[in-house]
Amino acid sequence: MNFVFISPNYPVRYFKFIEALRERGITVLGIGDEWAGALHPRLSRALNEYRFVADMNDRKAMIEALKELAAKYGPIDYIESNNEWWLNLDAELREEFHVATGFHPDQMEHIKAKSAMKEYFAKGGAKTMRYILVNGKEDKESALAFASKVGYPLFVKPNVGVGAADSYALHDEKELDAFFEKTLPETYIMEEYVNGYIVSFDGICNSKGEVVFCTSDHFPVPIDKIVNDVQDVGYYTNPFALPMHDIDAVEFEKVGRSVVKAFGISKRFFHIEFFVLNHDKEGLAKKGEFVALECNMRSPGGNTPDLIDFANSVSVYEIYADVIAYDENRQDLNKQKYYAWSAARRDEIVYRHSEAEIKEKYGSSICMSGRYPKGIATAMGNTYYFAKFLTLAEAEAFDAFVRERA
Repeated sequence: MNFVFISPNYPVRYFKFIEALRERGITVLGIGDEWAGALHPRLSRALNEYRFVADMNDRKAMIEALKELAAKYGPIDYIESNNEWWLNLDAELREEFHVATGFHPDQMEHIKAKSAMKEYFAKGGAKTMRYILVNGKEDKESALAFASKVGYPLFVKPNVGVGAADSYALHDEKELDAFFEKTLPETYIMEEYVNGYIVSFDGICNSKGEVVFCTSDHFPVPIDKIVNDVQDVGYYTNPFALPMHDIDAVEFEKVGRSVVKAFGISKRFFHIEFFVLNHDKEGLAKKGEFVALECNMRSPGGNTPDLIDFANSVSVYEIYADVIAYDENRQDLNKQKYYAWSAARRDEIVYRHSEAEIKEKYGSSICMSGRYPKGIATAMGNTYYFAKFLTLAEAEAFDAFVRERA
């Protein structure tokens, strides 16, 4: 089996995907925009071969690199990046090389366009926020009518986009007027505003869309506020085997599994985001209930796969490789579970406790720490500490200690 991993060097921890695939006898070939000599040593050792492409947006160069690999190793069975930025490229290359696994370009809209996702969320039994699409000044009257129906604030963001880039609330008609004074570079989705926070349904499914592993990540502060207000970051992984203090875990897992099935994905990692409401929202849901936000048909961002590992005492990298190789999970899912917390700090903020104090107090609980690269730091913070605990109260105390400001 030949598996082409697009951009295997980013995020850097993705070498663990390649190692797990290679251990199962899969030929893993990489194409990326980092010089071979600069790759992480474990990535270099795990790849059967690597091709450098200076600009991965150069479709012709990517096709040429794949042609060379196919000529040497034979037909390509998988082309994957597990990276939101490259999902469209993955699809285009699959079509070009007649790769049957994964989405082709004509199947991408419902996993990239936030408006198209709503139909599939509804099929899976998830509530969704009301919305309209806007392209510019000509849609202002429709927006005013929408505002009169659902009330302010409204929330706007690109209909197709990654993360929280250019996503913000419009609190009144004055701010709506200012929004329409701009020339919109693309179609935006305008939704009713939900006062809440994100809880994700993360996991891996087999070829039939059946979830073979799932867990949940909880983000007390919405990502748009972290990015737009330059806040530091604390979030945690809560396995379904442990009590969830903010959501009906049984109902959430049931809907999550149903949504995965509805989207028709196969042999994929998924990171599906929901809002948990802080207050009742008339016509939508009550406080504590969840509504669908968006799907991401790849692994969660940054080093979150490692946080999931620490919480569940598994390797999601190996579960993913099991699914690719055998179409099933072969890992033991019955090991001790923990609340695994990520506390991250920003360089521009002065904190009360030094790194030495953090490690002295929590050294036995800290699983991993380090620095995020520049491209991730905007959303995730600069320096992170992952730690695991048997109770959520202990995890919250850890987060408060790490992020306490001077």
